[in-house]
Amino acid sequence: MESAAERRLFWGTATAIVVSDFVTKLIAESFLARRLPLSVLDDVVQLRLVYNEGAAFGLHLGDNSRWIFLGLAIVALVVLASLVRGTRPGDRFRLVALALVCGGAVGNLVDRIRSAQGVVDFVDIGLGSWRWPTFNVADSAITIGAIALGLSLWQEGRAQHRAKEARAAEP
Repeated sequence: MESAAERRLFWGTATAIVVSDFVTKLIAESFLARRLPLSVLDDVVQLRLVYNEGAAFGLHLGDNSRWIFLGLAIVALVVLASLVRGTRPGDRFRLVALALVCGGAVGNLVDRIRSAQGVVDFVDIGLGSWRWPTFNVADSAITIGAIALGLSLWQEGRAQHRAKEARAAEP
């Protein structure tokens, strides 16, 4: 990430995720305080306030889950920072992917720091008793960013493989 435009793209995207995650969580806590589901699209999409002390999909590691996952989030951000620094100039797709993951990680990290209750989740999707784990804006950004980052790394690997084959085929 060398240009000012790329820095603005990364930091603007990451900041937008952190702010929108924080604001939507505050709204969810205010309006869903009774933990009653609010139907958005019949039974398919509901808003339901849930506090997740663990990690994705309710993974819980006992009484110290909050601190363990807080530490893991910090380590992940350090790793992500090295990926950002190592991103080739002009690779905006990868920068946006990394910004989404970083913004989402920071959003959930803020929750872990501000409350012992855990991360605020409020989007509930499913049919009847078949429900996806409740999630938030940060979780969505992490998921979309991780998929995009995986695609970016896969494409880079394929390009490197093709270049290697082309060099081997040269006389």
